[in-house]
Amino acid sequence: MTPDQGGTAGSKTIDTGLRLLEILKDHPDGLTITELAQLAGIHRNAVSRHLVALGNHRLAARIGTRFTLGLGIVELNAAVQHRLRGAASAALQVLADACNATAFITVLDIDESQAVVLTVAEPRVSEIHVSYRAGTRHPADRGASGIAILAGRPPRPGERPEIASARVTGYSVTAGELQRGAWGIAAPIVAAGRPANASVGVVTIGTREEGEIAPRVLNAAREIARLL
Repeated sequence: MTPDQGGTAGSKTIDTGLRLLEILKDHPDGLTITELAQLAGIHRNAVSRHLVALGNHRLAARIGTRFTLGLGIVELNAAVQHRLRGAASAALQVLADACNATAFITVLDIDESQAVVLTVAEPRVSEIHVSYRAGTRHPADRGASGIAILAGRPPRPGERPEIASARVTGYSVTAGELQRGAWGIAAPIVAAGRPANASVGVVTIGTREEGEIAPRVLNAAREIARLL
């Protein structure tokens, strides 16, 4: 086997393993080897070999005859979030101060159905601002932050028109979707051309001037993506 052929075979192996993880992600109750093979379109023996390798790295777990994502996925996700916090810290505070509003980073949860507030920065000179807690969850397709993340990903059938609109403008604006009287604007954080898994935005009580706030949010998203 030539070096190029070995590289191609290795890439195919990695691609197949990632494909299996993507399928498992969409089936939180787990799948049998036969079900995985059918969904992936590969032989059961190949699936079995890949699951052994994924299990050795704790990326897949076996429960009886079914397989699910392993705890290693959670650990990898935590590491990525830690890196994101570090990259976002300074830019987030600058955004909060510039907009005189609470700024925050939101990430897409592992199952992609919910968005989770990762970290928050409050303006240092404002006497009144929105209090927003890290760890707050909401449906991924609700609120400016969730819509912004989905807008930074490929289109999906049946998605809200607001997501498609945000994909065009580069940011999302909502009013009162998650909290009555709250106004939010957010932009996806797109690093190295990969689909977005996070967004950065601000939230206020009462509507603000979109033309003034949007460029600052977009700049923050680009700066954080650059640091990643």
